Amino acid sequence: MKVYDFPTGPYPTRVRIALAEKSLQSRVEFVMVDLYKGEHKTPEFIAGKNYSGTLPVLELDDGTCIAECTAITEYLDALDGDPILTGRTPREKGVIHMMNKRAELELLDAISLYFHHGTPGLGPNVESYQNAEWGLRQRDKALLGMHYFDSVLKQRPFVAGETFSMADIAVIGGLIFAAIVKLPVPGECGALQAWYARMLQRQSVKNQPAFAALSTVSA
Repeated sequence: MKVYDFPTGPYPTRVRIALAEKSLQSRVEFVMVDLYKGEHKTPEFIAGKNYSGTLPVLELDDGTCIAECTAITEYLDALDGDPILTGRTPREKGVIHMMNKRAELELLDAISLYFHHGTPGLGPNVESYQNAEWGLRQRDKALLGMHYFDSVLKQRPFVAGETFSMADIAVIGGLIFAAIVKLPVPGECGALQAWYARMLQRQSVKNQPAFAALSTVSA
């Protein structure tokens, strides 16, 4: 399998964490696609790998390409018949998918829109249209999302319940993106901060290139 990837990107990091949770890294070849050069927006990439022009993309040995983090995680989680990230029972699946979608809508995607519209984003050679007002609205939405997940994590140890799942991975991706755009978790969101501190100690999470890149920027 191949993963078309930008190693420090929040969305590719979601798939990298899933691969690590499933111990599948050795079965994957990572192919670098430079977001800042717009390589994900070329006609060749859009036609051959992902119509949406986004990363990551999983390419199977038969040439099938699977885009979107949730779809890729579903595929990877099902390979060994032991779905530890996407749920085993109908109830688990329903709750995990609900919370994963909320993590995307209320946090991760909102921060992405803020990045692309309310900051320089990927730069003038890639960002063909920007709406600063929309970007700032999305920043505020992301802050509300942080408060929401704080309230969730006051009630349970993980985003979707009692076990780590792809919903947790999506929130981790959101907080990586928040650090990139310098949008700190509000100080009153203590449960979210404590949960994130725990997640950063998880083996599948702490060795990701995104965190090394953030440390370099902070230094």
